[in-house]
Amino acid sequence: MKPKTIPGDRPYFFDHGLCFECTGCGQCCTGESGTIFINDREAEEIAVRLGMEKAAFLADYAYPYKGGHSIKEKENGDCIFLNGTLCGIYEARPTQCRTFPFWPEILRSEAKWNAAAKGCEGIGRGRRYEKEEILTILNRVMNECQDAEW
Repeated sequence: MKPKTIPGDRPYFFDHGLCFECTGCGQCCTGESGTIFINDREAEEIAVRLGMEKAAFLADYAYPYKGGHSIKEKENGDCIFLNGTLCGIYEARPTQCRTFPFWPEILRSEAKWNAAAKGCEGIGRGRRYEKEEILTILNRVMNECQDAEW
């Protein structure tokens, strides 16, 4: 499949960049149930991190979803790997987690970005991500999480 590329030659609300710094609050890992998409490479990396075979990891911690899998959640909607406010697989966390809040649905408009900021204390603070860097992250998300629903 041909890689998806977000065009850089059009205006975006983030043309002058966006500030974000993860505070480790864990809010992006909690709340409403959703899809935590993982592809085969990520499933293998997480399994290695947990000292498991990939098949056992997928059976215990994931369920089939479109062209890959989704990590299971706790009954309250929190990620199964969230321990307090800390990620239990941080070093091997999926692309979807690594790239928050630079997701297609959040970057569709300034209103969506501002709505996401209400639940994420790191949006609007920290270092500035320039437009080119944001587009690079978006392209990575669109290609590595291509079966996720954006």
